[in-house]
Amino acid sequence: MTTTARTPVTVLGLGAMGHALAAAVTGAAHPTTVWNRTPGRAGALVDAGATEARDVRAAVTAAPLVVACLLDHASVHEVLDPVADALAGRTLVNVTTTTPEQSRELAAWAAGHGVTYLDGGIMATPPMIGQPGSSVLYSGSAEAFEAHRAVLDIWGESTYLGDDAGVAALYDLALLAGMYTVFAGFHHGAAMVATAGISATEFADRAVPFLSAMIGHVRTDAAAIDAGDYGGPEQQSLEFSDLGDMVQASVDAGVATDVVGAVQALIRRQIDAGHGTDGFARIYESVRAGGTR
Repeated sequence: MTTTARTPVTVLGLGAMGHALAAAVTGAAHPTTVWNRTPGRAGALVDAGATEARDVRAAVTAAPLVVACLLDHASVHEVLDPVADALAGRTLVNVTTTTPEQSRELAAWAAGHGVTYLDGGIMATPPMIGQPGSSVLYSGSAEAFEAHRAVLDIWGESTYLGDDAGVAALYDLALLAGMYTVFAGFHHGAAMVATAGISATEFADRAVPFLSAMIGHVRTDAAAIDAGDYGGPEQQSLEFSDLGDMVQASVDAGVATDVVGAVQALIRRQIDAGHGTDGFARIYESVRAGGTR
């Protein structure tokens, strides 16, 4: 059953994201307690109605729902291990960026201390929290997800991915891999055109509509990957996709080839293995195999 009352919430960690999460639940009239390792970051939240806890134990015991938004996996243990007894019987939602295995370890740790655990991957920047386009992926306790859905939905669209606590982190990092690779490609292109006196802003004006038009092809590649079929007219061949000219143009312009060189290496690996007429999506096989095929 979804909570309808104003559930008290504790937010541990007041970096940019933690502050945004706390501000959103405070603004939604949930009794909110906040704590940060370094003092002095709670002023605006306190002015808005939140309560700043004097220490972690006071913060944890102030609410049945505890949200950890800390630096990393190690910091979660550093903050929570000393107060594990106080967490017993409560729900911990960890939105700290962790690897899937670290998330699973935290879920096991929580279970061992009588804590209900839900892991979250935030697919938004701090200014997006509570705004259209913000989404958070969750995995772990289905009971916790349903019980606290009213709070979770404040931050963005909430999606539950199952009881494996590592899946939200897996999805989070996998989606970010696509984002950062696209951004890195844009930065490489901006460096190339800069050698002709073209600004990054002017380049972006052309890159955004082009990339927006191309991104739908991801679905075509996904279908080929799932089918294990890299042929067909809709697949641009690896031989055609060879980035040799792009790499050489970058070298000639004095631009580092780390980004495009990595993609070219994946393409050449498949061509050299006899798959040059297969589609570009076949580079997935090299990525999936850790570069061994």
